[in-house]
Amino acid sequence: MIESESFLGSSIGRKVIMAITGLVLFGFVLFHMVGNLQVYLGPEAMNHYAELLRSLVHGWALWIFRIVLLVAVLLHIWAATSLTLDNRTARSVGYRTQRWREATYASRTMRWSGVILFFFIVYHLLHFTTGQAHPDFVPGDVYRNFIVGFQSVPASIAYIVAMILLGLHLKHGVWSMCQTLGLSHPRYNRAARIASWAFAALVVIGNISFPLAVLAGVLK
Repeated sequence: MIESESFLGSSIGRKVIMAITGLVLFGFVLFHMVGNLQVYLGPEAMNHYAELLRSLVHGWALWIFRIVLLVAVLLHIWAATSLTLDNRTARSVGYRTQRWREATYASRTMRWSGVILFFFIVYHLLHFTTGQAHPDFVPGDVYRNFIVGFQSVPASIAYIVAMILLGLHLKHGVWSMCQTLGLSHPRYNRAARIASWAFAALVVIGNISFPLAVLAGVLK
């Protein structure tokens, strides 16, 4: 028990927690985007995919998945918040001149984008999962809810802005995760940077395509 508390109390331990939970969340983001691409196959494919998710393991799989994600999000937020507070405590007197190095920029971006994304997730659940923030929610008709939801220009703009912030968060997160887990090496750092940009761009372009396709009338 003492070793566990020592690990969680150390900055390295909390960075590892952030990296592992970040990996879980990155996987979900990619899986979620790939699943939503079913919308381009039409209403039957999209609704069938949603029904398949709801019926896995007699409906338990989706709830287990949600619980794992919730735990990952809470641990990720706890680790990020505690590390931020520790940094502020250690540097109670600010620097007279700030130097905007890459690490500082990445750290600052991760903090405010993470907070905004948290509130966006709450809105996203109310919009497409429970329907309270949806203009005309029909339970079970995922394709229709998808189209009607994105026909709202303010909602689509909110999603596009959130996805751009998500891209920044993913780019810096993937790079930081590689550093924390000891996967960095001078020989492969350039490839890791390219991979982090590519992953972030893939997710952003894929997710932004949904509201744009609806607003452009490609999806009806």
